[in-house]
Amino acid sequence: MTKIIKEMLPPDVRVARDAQDLLIECCVEFINLISSESNEVCSREDKRTIAPEHVLKALEVLGFGEYIEEVYAAYEQHKLETMQDTLKGGGKWNGTEMSEEEAAAEQQRMFAEARARMNGGGVAAPKQQTENDRSLES
Repeated sequence: MTKIIKEMLPPDVRVARDAQDLLIECCVEFINLISSESNEVCSREDKRTIAPEHVLKALEVLGFGEYIEEVYAAYEQHKLETMQDTLKGGGKWNGTEMSEEEAAAEQQRMFAEARARMNGGGVAAPKQQTENDRSLES
């Protein structure tokens, strides 16, 4: 957030630490307000997932209608950038490829971590399957 504040101001302008803290608190409160209203809009439509249109409606309901066009344009730009990153291979794996076996092992490791978190424990190492174990499962 501090980086955004500095980028928005001319280079010769300094911001007191208290002012930065206040701006950050305002941003947090604004996000809470928009999130809460977006959830209300979503609930009124009997939906369980907040969609972009719920956020835009929340802005309107809360009196921020004048920002809807700019917010929507930023959202569209974000979608384009995300799609371009995906097409360039700049996604989660950064162009690195795994063999099918490596991907299956990684998936099992992630499942084991998720199970351990759900059970309130630490991260459990996944059990290595032998060829006999695999044939028994078939």
